Amino acid sequence: MSGTVRTVATAVTAAALATGLAACNRGPSGAAATSDASAASGSGKTITLAVSTLNNPFFVDLRDGAQAAATAAGATLNIVDAQNDAATQANQIADAVTRQASAIIINPVDSDAAGPAVLPALTARIPVVAVDRAVNGAEVSSLVSSDNVQGGKLAAETLGKAMGGSGKVITLQGVPGTSASRDRGQGFTAGLASAGITVAAQQPAYFDRTQGLNVATNLLQANSGVTGIFAENDEMALGAVQALGARAGKDVKVFGFDGTADALKAIQAGTMAGTIAQQPGELGRIAVETALKAASGEAVNSTIPVPVKAVTKDNVAGFLK
Repeated sequence: MSGTVRTVATAVTAAALATGLAACNRGPSGAAATSDASAASGSGKTITLAVSTLNNPFFVDLRDGAQAAATAAGATLNIVDAQNDAATQANQIADAVTRQASAIIINPVDSDAAGPAVLPALTARIPVVAVDRAVNGAEVSSLVSSDNVQGGKLAAETLGKAMGGSGKVITLQGVPGTSASRDRGQGFTAGLASAGITVAAQQPAYFDRTQGLNVATNLLQANSGVTGIFAENDEMALGAVQALGARAGKDVKVFGFDGTADALKAIQAGTMAGTIAQQPGELGRIAVETALKAASGEAVNSTIPVPVKAVTKDNVAGFLK
């Protein structure tokens, strides 16, 4: 799908717009959506949503939330998938500039590489909104993201309780260079002391389930005494569950980050101890609404945090769809 642009038709009737606005009046968190006047500002505008990868259910949900918001506002949303390649994403941003997009939303493959990638857009005075991951080295209009540092700290505290307040853990890190991986790791480290647990080993598994399986298998063989695994996203956590087999949830507690459907099912089944639930649909929705405001010349906040919550077996029923 690299480089492929999926375009959504912009034409909507007044009745359809009214229906879409009513449906999107509140997001998954219960937060009120934008007003009718603000949503209508999308008429005639084109936004490019540059996603790091759609081979991840979290970003599929983010895309869907963005699509719903664009449709409700009467805007065109062009979605491009970099398939986790920073060079591909830079080319996709350059193409959006050539096509004179009204605004660009970027979910960076690499936060450092994203800075130079968005400079042509900023030079052309096209507003850029970062979503889920920050852009380093460039001043974008806004960053819409979960509080990853707080989420990482909450993960350490909740995993520590599941482990009985002591023990050693393995950490499966995300894509090096991404703000999400850095901030979640920073928060997790900050929460270790109060959680009573320590890190025996850590290694990147690139936010990928198969790599999570492989890396967890290797680290478990080298660190037989660990009783917990923290993965910086649910895909890696589910890979770790596969690596553990019958030990998952019994000898070793696995904790993830994202709140994907598969992770919630694993928590319900007892093979995962918990996860930090983000709201990817809300991230996508708010990113589109923020981009439309910026494209209309309205002031927007430089950072827009979206709350996160710890999910365990005690409260998972409330998160299952």
